[in-house]
Amino acid sequence: MLDWLGILMFAGVFLLLLLGYPVAFTLGGVAVLFSLIGSALGVFNLALWGTLPLQVFNTMSNYTLLAIPYFIFMGAMLEKSGIAERLLETIGILFGRVRGGLALAVIIVGALLGATTGVVAATVVAMGLISLPIMLRYGYNKELATGVIVASGTLGQIIPPSVVLVVLADQLGISVGDLFVGALLPGLLMTTVFALHVLVITLIRPELAPALPAEVRNLRGRHLLSRVFQAMIPPLLLIILVLGSIFFGLATPTEAGALGGIGAIVLAIANQRFTWKGLRQVCDATLRITSMVVLILIGSTAFSVVFRGLNGEAVMRTMLANLPGGEVGFLAISMLVVFLLGFFIDFFQIAFIIVPLFAPVAQSFGLDMVWYGVILGANLQTSFLTPPFGFALFYLRGIAPESVKTSDIYRGATQFVLLQVLVLMAIIRFPAIVTWLPSLAQSNMVGN
Repeated sequence: MLDWLGILMFAGVFLLLLLGYPVAFTLGGVAVLFSLIGSALGVFNLALWGTLPLQVFNTMSNYTLLAIPYFIFMGAMLEKSGIAERLLETIGILFGRVRGGLALAVIIVGALLGATTGVVAATVVAMGLISLPIMLRYGYNKELATGVIVASGTLGQIIPPSVVLVVLADQLGISVGDLFVGALLPGLLMTTVFALHVLVITLIRPELAPALPAEVRNLRGRHLLSRVFQAMIPPLLLIILVLGSIFFGLATPTEAGALGGIGAIVLAIANQRFTWKGLRQVCDATLRITSMVVLILIGSTAFSVVFRGLNGEAVMRTMLANLPGGEVGFLAISMLVVFLLGFFIDFFQIAFIIVPLFAPVAQSFGLDMVWYGVILGANLQTSFLTPPFGFALFYLRGIAPESVKTSDIYRGATQFVLLQVLVLMAIIRFPAIVTWLPSLAQSNMVGN
């Protein structure tokens, strides 16, 4: 029975998280409590706490984790400077003649904004504040409008470059660059499926998403071309530059993230949207989010010290490795656990608490870890969108007008959840969707 003390640690953590306690302090507090219980029962050596400083130092010296503040800064700068809003307006004008054009614009901009932040809350809130009033003003169906926003807001889970993929790669012990490249096609596939859904549903039911009035689509010829070059091309080039430098091995993800941060500042200056006040706000947001991640890292390190000391890791690994069905059973259980946890705790908590338990078992089964990382990200993306507990739904509910009911958001999200499940099943059934590009990139590097 004493071997199950480590497993009981998880129950304590989830209970305290559901009660609203901060993640980092919950992890650290539970670790201290169970180390005392284990010591009293004679199954934990308190001297193991002496290894904590070295483990924290080794974690903090991880060069890859430096990419986190850079990518957060890049996304916050693009959002704060209004570049994302202008990008949405421009794509909306381009698709203005098409029914559902604004919804297509939201999907495209949501994918781009999600790629630069990787944070569901930031993307959903930004897209909700920018696009929901516009779509409602032009007669869009509330379910379609809200569904498009929450769905596009979750795309940042698997579209590189994103903070989510950086953390996931670190916890799985794989190259961030390989995970970025592997997630590229699934992310584009998910975005394409969303766009096709909008085109088909508006073709069948055109009243759901009217075309923009002619007076709104007032840009023509060189004026429209100038707007496209000013509002669309620079952000796209920035993302391509960041991804391309990683893909071709010209820069590490950390170096590419720093380049992206500088590029975001340059774009803000070029668009005359740069202010010192805005820079301070962006730096403050970056500091807050990065500090949260670091504190969770420290708390999770303390948790893992006690968890291993109580033999919990060995018990969990044995249990997962001996599930009925072998590899298939492990995949099913790990996907189900991550999906359900996504209802209640955010990605960073899942990455630092659960993923390290699954990674060794996945390796023992010989699974491709890049592929496994991508399906974990896609699974979480689906979880964050699924009613009634999906985080993305709560974020949009918090900023949506009173005329939009919670039931509208739930019904709107459900259709996109089904699409995400189909794409996730395709990724699981055809691993080459993930593995083809990384193998191609490695071949190019060997050839050079």
